[in-house]
Amino acid sequence: MAKRPVDEPVSRRSAESGENLAERIYAQLKQDIFEFRLLPGDRFSETEIAERMAVSRTPVREALFRLQREAFVDVLFRSGWQVRPFDFNYFEDLYDVRVVLETAAVKRLCEQSIGGDELDALKQIWLVPAADRLSDASTVSALDERFHEMLVEATGNAEMARMHHALTERMRIIRRLDFTKPPRIEATYLEHGKILRAVLQRRGDQAQLLLKTHIEESKSEVRKITLHMLHTARHKSGQERA
Repeated sequence: MAKRPVDEPVSRRSAESGENLAERIYAQLKQDIFEFRLLPGDRFSETEIAERMAVSRTPVREALFRLQREAFVDVLFRSGWQVRPFDFNYFEDLYDVRVVLETAAVKRLCEQSIGGDELDALKQIWLVPAADRLSDASTVSALDERFHEMLVEATGNAEMARMHHALTERMRIIRRLDFTKPPRIEATYLEHGKILRAVLQRRGDQAQLLLKTHIEESKSEVRKITLHMLHTARHKSGQERA
């Protein structure tokens, strides 16, 4: 495996418990995958990761098994580990599940006139003058996740919210790419505003249609951006290895 830099190398393992160390390694490897420092299809061993992060193999193994459970990596029989190759069909299935959960949520919000506190909180973020909108991609990405999660949470259905949160975790690797282009940030504010106004006015059919269209548009943009990012990252990786 070609060595790539990580943002915060793990060190001083004697000062950390095994659980905290495994958590930090997990977070760093996940960030490497999100930032395409570890590319889909890359293979590596526990020993390579342990040496790069200056830790023992035990917390590395714990972190990798957690990433495996979250579908970010695969264990290869007698051959180490591999970053799971991109499967757009898999991610599109996840988008379809999002549509089902979120449209069901806004339908319930509108029909039962519930979720006032959550909707009021969303108003403070998304229904603001253009001059007050945020422009930092990572911040808007996090707020976008919370917008959709809070719509589901506002229904009061804890199991639906749990399922949606797990879905959000799985999709983060590609959803966050939607905010690498400034026009998408502006579009998100506009689209969230329309959805929120429809929910506040309890116009269920319109809210569901706007939400479905918003998710489908995001899916289309993310696919294009992901393909471009992967191409760029692989080209850069090839140059570094040459």
